[in-house]
Amino acid sequence: MSLSKEKLIQLEQKAHALRQSIVETVYHAGSGHLGGALSMIDAVTLLYYHRMNIDRGDPTWPERDRFIMSKGHAGIGFVSVLADLGYINREDLKTFNLTGSKLGIHLDATKVPGVDASTGSLGHGLSIALGMATAAQMMGKSYITYCMLGDGECNEGAVWEAAMAIGSRNQHNLITFVDRNHAMLDGNTEDVMKLEPFQDKWTAFGFHALTVNGHDFAAIDEAIGEALSRQDKPTCIILDTIKGAGVDFAAGDYRWHYGAINEELAKKAQESLTAYHKERLAALEGA
Repeated sequence: MSLSKEKLIQLEQKAHALRQSIVETVYHAGSGHLGGALSMIDAVTLLYYHRMNIDRGDPTWPERDRFIMSKGHAGIGFVSVLADLGYINREDLKTFNLTGSKLGIHLDATKVPGVDASTGSLGHGLSIALGMATAAQMMGKSYITYCMLGDGECNEGAVWEAAMAIGSRNQHNLITFVDRNHAMLDGNTEDVMKLEPFQDKWTAFGFHALTVNGHDFAAIDEAIGEALSRQDKPTCIILDTIKGAGVDFAAGDYRWHYGAINEELAKKAQESLTAYHKERLAALEGA
């Protein structure tokens, strides 16, 4: 079932608030992984506010869908979702990655409610997700496991070991996302280590693979629906995104994989996000 215009607007309003929160958190932290947090936030918004089966009153509810942020450096974006859900205190975002805070730059599942796995050492999240999906099958549980990878992270051989196992096992209760923002810490992905033909690689490992606009809620939702309906193959959804999406001075620039924001830049970023939000709303209203 396609998303209604009303639902799309609701999701955009939520994503805008989360984008603003990301900038505020980076500002209070002094620096952070702005680019990759902004590129993945639309997909995560759709998951947590539309698709995933969760209990806002209990982040440990056994029947919940699982989410693994394998690209753990995007925790500075994920933590804004957890605060909005009420799993953590919103005021604690001002302490992100500061001495003594429970909110480290890579979120610790033993300290932060709502985090299903500690990640940040890149390449391991997909294997963890496979374990969770396998456990669901063994216990006769219906929960779905979702895993978000970074495209630069896919340089790690462990990603492809997990992919080979997932394809071999036909682990169709696991949906893999790749935030394909085309940039990583030290350059554009195709300049550092070529990934293309990227979709074909996932297909070769036994996945139903597709590429969608990672900033289009309707397109992402349709891809998830397709993935959930398949029993013959696991699915990898490649999210074609823009690193730093919505912030004009950071968008598409690998140098904003990680960066510092002072008060002046924070103000400019928020102004840019407001203009970006208005453009997106206008497009939805005219659809």
